[in-house]
Amino acid sequence: MHLPYQRGPLHDLADTPVAYGTVLAEVTEEALERITPEGNLEHPGAVLDVGDTSLGITALLALAWQRTQDPRVPEAVRRSLSFHLRERVYTQDNPGYPNLRVRNSGLPYARYVIEAGAHPIGDWPSTVWALLQAVNVLDAADGLLDGAQRAELLAVAHGYWRWLTEATFFDPQQAGNQAIGCVVGGLMLARHLPSAEGEPVRARALALYADGIRARRVRDRGALLPPEHGGAYDNNYGPISLSFLAQAHRISGEEVFARDGEALARYIDARLTNGGFDIGGPRYSEQHSGFESVLGLRYFSRRIASDLGRYRGDTLWGRHAVHPDGGIDGHFAFMLVWQIQDPTRWHRTPSTAVARHQLRAGTVSVAFDDRMTPALIEAAGTYCLAAAVDRRHGFGPVVDGFLLCRPMGEVRVRDVRTADLAAKLVTKPVVDRDHVLRHVRSLYVTDGTSLWVTVAVERLGAEPYLLAGLPYAADDGDRVRRTAEALVASAGDLRLTHPRGQAPDHFDTRTQTTQEQAAFALAADPRGYGDPDEGWRHLVSSSALEAGPVAGAPQDLHVFAVRYGTPGPFTPAFEAATPGLTVRTEAFTALVGGIDGDAHGNPELTLHG
Repeated sequence: MHLPYQRGPLHDLADTPVAYGTVLAEVTEEALERITPEGNLEHPGAVLDVGDTSLGITALLALAWQRTQDPRVPEAVRRSLSFHLRERVYTQDNPGYPNLRVRNSGLPYARYVIEAGAHPIGDWPSTVWALLQAVNVLDAADGLLDGAQRAELLAVAHGYWRWLTEATFFDPQQAGNQAIGCVVGGLMLARHLPSAEGEPVRARALALYADGIRARRVRDRGALLPPEHGGAYDNNYGPISLSFLAQAHRISGEEVFARDGEALARYIDARLTNGGFDIGGPRYSEQHSGFESVLGLRYFSRRIASDLGRYRGDTLWGRHAVHPDGGIDGHFAFMLVWQIQDPTRWHRTPSTAVARHQLRAGTVSVAFDDRMTPALIEAAGTYCLAAAVDRRHGFGPVVDGFLLCRPMGEVRVRDVRTADLAAKLVTKPVVDRDHVLRHVRSLYVTDGTSLWVTVAVERLGAEPYLLAGLPYAADDGDRVRRTAEALVASAGDLRLTHPRGQAPDHFDTRTQTTQEQAAFALAADPRGYGDPDEGWRHLVSSSALEAGPVAGAPQDLHVFAVRYGTPGPFTPAFEAATPGLTVRTEAFTALVGGIDGDAHGNPELTLHG
């Protein structure tokens, strides 16, 4: 089976003016065929996210008219805009909406579901999206709308802004992408208002960003990130936040958006595998975005000089939202407008900067979590997740069923590069089940094709093994398929084990259950509202690669050595050094320093090809 949402790298989608011209032409033809006598451009099957969708296609038609002057388009724009203003602008409170600060304000808003009281919780983001569609239409209004219709749309857009920032709590879902989108809406709206009204809107938008978003950032892997549905990062919504930061910087010129966007972009770059696969998040775990991410990934790929476009998006939504029948949906159409307007092109080569939470070269990558434990290992086109044993998750030595992974002190890192090799040494103090302090030294070396991992720890009392990952997925052309295998060799015994339990908290990679499905099954709330990261932490056991200790290691150490990505014999040699450990493989020799490190306690590493 293939993973349903992680498909091709987003930079594989053509983004030339000719390609975008073709997209707009297709949108125009479908919209002109679909439009009803009343002016409705919604997909007939749309039920959710409806409040902004007809207006979104109107904005695309307005952009198309700007570029082609197609004589069929102006009448459709005016008629569809009249439909939105007449049928999709609500001023009476939606029954059951819980986030109002002012009852019966009379301010306009958009509904997530048209039926009154059916699903009011989504009205805040739907109003953000409707505001953004409206300002895009206003941007294209010259020569297209008459004065009265333009004035009515501007009044509604200003009302949307006031509803979002006065009548309701700001960002009630604690969703960074929605909140930054609201700020963008205010910044774009301000440009259309008279200065006496526009300047307060702009100032309010910047203040909301500073106090309502930036001040509440969450730290993960050394980066401060806009909070997303209560967590630090979501691999569906995080790149969407990046797109909003790109648009905020494009239209305002405020450097704070560039700085924060670059920080988020470097974080994404570090957590992404070389092949663009990623996993994890507090709202969705594998449900990647498509066109919604392009603007931010492309804009900031240039600013940080790295190939963020390798991100595997949902290319079914590569240009715009679509329904199962392939028909266009206007939801989030503002992102397509902005990416067409932005002239930035992809930066397609990897960054040469060393990143603490990533080791990457060629077709090999290791993405480390906040504890500097591998979260994703990629080699030979196969992706391994952190495995679980006895409710403990990670990568490291296991003794008596206890995983030595959780740090009990400062985790230190040393990066070394040679002409042909990239290496990272991680030293981590841990305690075993008996509270004895242990020092785990983990050496990761790659030549861009293979990944060598050596883990050394003071000799353990019982027969240990190395928990070395959960084989999960593999590249398959422009798709990612599930797998239960990985190309791994070990200097000790190697086995791939699977959980005996059948309950949801035992994840067997041989089944067709995805990680996201398993995580939601273990989450506290229903799918789409639960936290899959929190749910996955309830996992008791999983399929796992287990590597035994090597023979012939120094007597005071247990040493484990595995190689990912290359078949054939694997017979590394290990010798005690003063101080430290010498590691010899077919590709390199490394001297790993002692547990005390240098004069400052930092790890020491010497590497020769």
